[in-house]
Amino acid sequence: MLPHTWNGKDGQDGGDDYYRGTCIYDCMVKRPEYAQNERVYLQFHGVNASAKVILNDTVVCQRDGGYSTFRMDVTDVLSEENKLVVEVDNSANDRVYPQKADFTFYGGIYRDVEFLIVSEEHFDLDYHGGPGMKYTTEVSGRNAKINVTAYPNEAAKKAGAVTRITLLDAEGKEVAQAEGDNVTLDVSNVHLWDGLEDPYLYVLKASLIKDRNDVDEITCNCGVRYFEFSPKDGFHLNGRHYPLHGVSRHQDYRELGNAISKAEHERDMELIREVGANTIRLAHYQHDQYFYDLCDQYGMIVWAEIPYISEHLANGDENTISQMKELIVQNFNHPCIVTWGVSNEITISGKKLKKQMLKNHRVLNDLCHAMDPTRPTTLACFAMCPHWHKVAHITDLVGWNLYLGWYVPFFWLNDLWIRFWHFLYPNRRLCYSEYGAEGMPNLHSAKPRRGDNTEEYQCRYHEYMLECFKRFPYMWATYYWNMFDFAADARDQGGEPGMNHKGMITFDRKLKKDVFYLYKAYWTQEPFVHLAGKRYEYRTESKTEITVYSNLQEVSLYNNGKLVGTKKGEKVFKFQITLEPENKLEVKAGECKDSTVIYKTNQPRPEYRMAKGNSSNWM
Repeated sequence: MLPHTWNGKDGQDGGDDYYRGTCIYDCMVKRPEYAQNERVYLQFHGVNASAKVILNDTVVCQRDGGYSTFRMDVTDVLSEENKLVVEVDNSANDRVYPQKADFTFYGGIYRDVEFLIVSEEHFDLDYHGGPGMKYTTEVSGRNAKINVTAYPNEAAKKAGAVTRITLLDAEGKEVAQAEGDNVTLDVSNVHLWDGLEDPYLYVLKASLIKDRNDVDEITCNCGVRYFEFSPKDGFHLNGRHYPLHGVSRHQDYRELGNAISKAEHERDMELIREVGANTIRLAHYQHDQYFYDLCDQYGMIVWAEIPYISEHLANGDENTISQMKELIVQNFNHPCIVTWGVSNEITISGKKLKKQMLKNHRVLNDLCHAMDPTRPTTLACFAMCPHWHKVAHITDLVGWNLYLGWYVPFFWLNDLWIRFWHFLYPNRRLCYSEYGAEGMPNLHSAKPRRGDNTEEYQCRYHEYMLECFKRFPYMWATYYWNMFDFAADARDQGGEPGMNHKGMITFDRKLKKDVFYLYKAYWTQEPFVHLAGKRYEYRTESKTEITVYSNLQEVSLYNNGKLVGTKKGEKVFKFQITLEPENKLEVKAGECKDSTVIYKTNQPRPEYRMAKGNSSNWM
């Protein structure tokens, strides 16, 4: 049953031994009903990583690239009963990305498959899996121009079909209309797509008219906005300063892998919205169209990228180009997307094929500008990549994946690193594309230290980072790595192999770690208070520190009904208490409350310490 992956378990249990090879899907399919003047396309939304599609013993498609939509016209191959065979391959090779990275490369047909039935005269479906229409917007004061290009197929052109473009408002009322394949729609008193505050969407409709009849119709959401990346104070949306603070997202779930439904996408978006992020880096590949739609709907700013990652492959240039073309063509119309990501940590493998790698980056950068002049390019550099490395100066924007204070000691190195970058390149627009620390909700310590994987150290690290970023307003974005724990089968750390535990939320999305509430305190306005350390239930120290997170400015802590103290401040509040045998803690902030019970014990709990594994990087 689809969607499906064969790595839902062995790709999540550690050992770096999950099956990578070829599996075959086959089934019998009845011919869909269609008229004589219609065509039938077979459409796949995601097959990782290479696919050969065979219909009635005829190879109708062969392709490399595991994260984008592809389709083919199968009309002339169909019979009454049809044998459909799909050979799917996620094996190691030197030509299809990704091959080396800190996540599991799930094999399978992990997104939906469907038939599309269209008139013989239709909007183009054969160009890199695209929708057959694209638009750009220009804003001038309260008015806007929407430039629309539609792509009728050759049959439509020969038949003299006419394209009609219509803009509808959110209530379905017609705002503007014009005829032609390339038109400009004038919109007065335009309602802007304005991020989290007001993600207003129009609807663009393209109709193909032949002999006064509509023979094809396509629609897309249309968000009118303009933006700027300033080297002085970061991101601007619609003419106002709009600091970007957000998260990265991997799409996999426990046992499901990447074979998730709309319900899982919606759950992820709900949690990202709850923590208060206003931007998402959709790492490290093209995500499901449904999730980009959700980003449009809720006003998320998006960094979209291809899986050109970790290691330049000797024979992979063509694949990076094809994946970039598909990413841009299929996602051009999403107002949420503001930058195209060219690569991630590509210098991990050192100087091998460096000249070819740099050349390929320049080709990709030029390709993005040619296909989409409206959005800048970016990439994420490896932590050990020096400031002056050539790859860091090819794209319009740049990000760095830095884990200073986790993989190497000293939180203050983050300040030093950023200041030195800005000293060298004051006009080069910088972001933190990844930063983070492992945190497992079952591991705890009164004296958390780097590498112990405790929930307490994870919080200490991020308490520092959030204050650090306030000191550098010129950074164009910061992306917490990662919103959710995710599978990385090569890892073995914290007693749970196969996982990266840097998430704010556990892999199954059931448990919000304390760090989630830390970020909620910084990023949200709706009043709340959270008493951290609930899972650190048994403590041996006579005096212990109690941490409270809140977006209110005054909190009071009570122990066994007695007031410990009241503190004024912002976001993070620390209290010292003397432990009694049983401690019923309650914290109050305004009308908000939270509580827990912790106990004084003489013997340390062995389950609070890391049983095996380590916290070293996946490399």
